[in-house]
Order: sequence, then structure tokens, then C-alpha cells
Amino acid sequence: MSGIDLPGAGLWTTSVGSLPKPPYLTRARAKYARNEIARAELRELERQATREWIDFQNSIDTDVVVDGEQYRGDMVAFFAEELPGLEIGGLVRAYGNRYYRKPVATGPVGREHAVTVEWWEFAQSLTDKPVKGMLTGPYTICDWSFDEHYGNRRAFVLDVARAIRDEALDLEAAGARFIQIDEPAASTRMDEFSLVIEAMEIITAPLRAHTITHICYGDFHDAYPKMLDIPVDQIDLELANSDYALLQSFGEHPFTRYLGLGVSDVHSHVLEPVETMVEGIRRALKLLPADKLFVDPDCGLKTRTVEEAQAKLTNIKKAVDIVRAES
Repeated sequence: MSGIDLPGAGLWTTSVGSLPKPPYLTRARAKYARNEIARAELRELERQATREWIDFQNSIDTDVVVDGEQYRGDMVAFFAEELPGLEIGGLVRAYGNRYYRKPVATGPVGREHAVTVEWWEFAQSLTDKPVKGMLTGPYTICDWSFDEHYGNRRAFVLDVARAIRDEALDLEAAGARFIQIDEPAASTRMDEFSLVIEAMEIITAPLRAHTITHICYGDFHDAYPKMLDIPVDQIDLELANSDYALLQSFGEHPFTRYLGLGVSDVHSHVLEPVETMVEGIRRALKLLPADKLFVDPDCGLKTRTVEEAQAKLTNIKKAVDIVRAES
């Protein structure tokens, strides 16, 4: 578990991870896919967008910053492109009108080089605030991939877990104090929840950084309180879009981790009023102390426009400032 000291009295502001790409970067990625621009040109625009998002978070005094994942497309395909043993397959529908190229395990999965460390170092160089290392969890990578090699889900997941562990260790060695391992698929198959826990243990056991997992989709009520067995310091949950229904379960089974409290519905174009977010934080404070709460959007904001995402993050910061003043 975490070996770092967290500054301040809690209610730390952050974001879950992915942030929307500005239109110039979206156009550039399309051009790159058509071989109309070079990789170096695209990379420079990715760095520009990353710098803009870091500058914005600095401007609203975000406590724990994210790089916004401007260099990524899909959260699973991004890692599959870099891990030997995984290949990129054809397009499949994820949700709505969004598609991704589903990876395929064609051999033993391993790791030959750092995948995210250089991007983390670049982002951290742009701010005095800590920047989260952002990784996709092994269960989600495997659940959202085809298996043409293992024939055994546990073996597949644990091999990927060892690759992600090595990436996490390199992030920590580079200086990352916060490392998030996203597992959106974790609560979709409760009969395999023990495998989620086993895989996460491989990743977090050697780490001293503050470790986080983000869970969305699925039925949280079925996953709670079992999710408290996931060996991380913090669990980040989407709560705003369910009117904080899961908080009721915390009264029956106390929440024993740091909580990433989602107070803005990222699937809605509607900008929640600051007072609505304030009320959500107050509801959580009836069950958890402030020094156990990080406040953020429900999930990544990548499906919103840049302007919508910035407005939601700004209101989150305003809401936290109001609640801090009340304390």
C-alpha cells in the first residue's frame, strides 16, 4: 500500500484520466491514419495538446494532474500496439457510435520497452503538481481482446498483469507518486472478480506509490463490498450519474479505501451547477472523512468537447473550494 504522504486535509481535485482532444489534433490523427502527415508532426501536436491541458489544470489549481492521454486512441488498443504477443484486429463497436480496433492475443504477452514513461516525464516537467501515471488494467485489456493463443483467461490476464507491473515500476522509478490502473471491465463479470484482484496484486505489491483503480460500467452494487479486496489505495467510482446510489451501501459496509468521488456525469453535455456538485460532496462527507476523498468527474471526459470538459473541471474546483471553506 501507499508509502507517500498526501499533503493537505483532503478533498483533493483531480481528473480520471482521458480528456478531449482539441479539433486540430483530431484532424491530425485522421491525416496520420491516411499517411498524409509524418509521425513526428503528429507527435508535436500531441505534445502541444498535452501542454495545453496541463496549463489549464495549473490555471484552476488542480491538486493531482493528468496528462489527458492526448497521445492515445483507445485505452486498450494503445497498449496492445506496444506489447508483444498482442496484435491489432478489426473494428468492433464499443458503445454508441464509438468503435475501436479489438486486439488479438497471438502469442505470449510480454513487455520490451516503456510505453508511457516518456509521456509522463514530459507532463510532469510542465507542472509542480504531481501527475498521475495512467495504465490500463490487465483484466480490461484481456476482456476487450480476442484470445487466439492462451485458451485460458487466467493465464492471459496474469501475463498481461506482469507486463503492466513492469510499466508501473518504471513509472515509479521515474518519480510518479500516483499510479492509476483503470479496470472498467472489473464489475461486468462478478464470477471473475477474484481474477481482477489476483492480477492487481501482481501490479501493486512491489509499489510504494499511491495506487488507484477506476471502475465504471457494470453493477457496482453487485461488486460492493467485494471491490474493497482489490489491493489498491484508492478506488475511483462514477457516482454522479446514478445520483450517488452506491453511497447507501457505504453505510452498511464502511468504505475502507481512499475514494475518487465522481461528481460530474461525463456522458451528459449538461454542465452541473456548482451547488449540485457541492451537495454531492456533502453527501459523501456524511460517510467518509475529507482526508479520504479525491473529487473528480465520473470517468474520463474525452467524449465531451474541450469547452465542456474545462467547464466541468472548473465547477468541480469551485465546489471543492466551497466545501473546504465550510470546514
